[in-house]
Amino acid sequence: MSTSSALTVLVVGATGATGRHVVAQLLQKHHNVRTIVRSKDRLLSSLGDILGAKDMDNYETQLQITEAAILDLSDEDLQKQVEGCDAVVQTLGHNITFKGMYRKPRKLVTDSICRITNAIEATETANGRKMRVILMGSDGVSHPDGTTDDKRPLSERIVLSIIRALVPPHRDNEAAAKYIYADVGTNKSFEWTVVRPTDLVDADKTSKYVTYALPKGGLFGDNTTSRSNVAQFMVDLLTSDDLWTTWVYKMPVVHNAEEAAATK
Repeated sequence: MSTSSALTVLVVGATGATGRHVVAQLLQKHHNVRTIVRSKDRLLSSLGDILGAKDMDNYETQLQITEAAILDLSDEDLQKQVEGCDAVVQTLGHNITFKGMYRKPRKLVTDSICRITNAIEATETANGRKMRVILMGSDGVSHPDGTTDDKRPLSERIVLSIIRALVPPHRDNEAAAKYIYADVGTNKSFEWTVVRPTDLVDADKTSKYVTYALPKGGLFGDNTTSRSNVAQFMVDLLTSDDLWTTWVYKMPVVHNAEEAAATK
């Protein structure tokens, strides 16, 4: 079962490589999108690359842009952003630069999802049903319950330990997943899922994707998924009640279908 009415979705991380595809696909499906971004011009430029610069005027009434750093917003302002929304999608991540990885805010992803979920608890959804929250992670982040995912080979566990120690964004993503699984749990006024794509690549168009309950293949290089496909899965989660029911309170892993079939 899929929704036929227009949704209102807050997308956090909308100027990112995946977030911009989420925004574009929601707009193409005639949903309303709210965004919190540091640069309005950067967002409009990136959306123009996907949707066509000449066609951007067609989406003007569907798109609401707030120029700000999410962690700089007051609690009241953030509550206004989520109020009346049907869903929130956080694709926020650290810039892969020295400053982005090693300077503050070190816990950008965790602190943002924490503030968003607290804001949701203080507001009401647009239609009375539970709001849907999607957090984007990666398949390098293990399920916090310690049992859902298969135990990785020793060599990969060593590599992950080194990455955890030396790369703050990886620790941040792990902490965000742990927060939403352990601290948020299943007794809130909203529902959640954590989407864990495998190695991300760029692609202009969507293709078929497959989802798994746990990571498949090795830690690096065995499989890829396009950012546009990850965005498509997220949009499908928001618009399909059946798909959402399948993955609510879980951490699905996303692969491109062609590569997944080739590795079987």
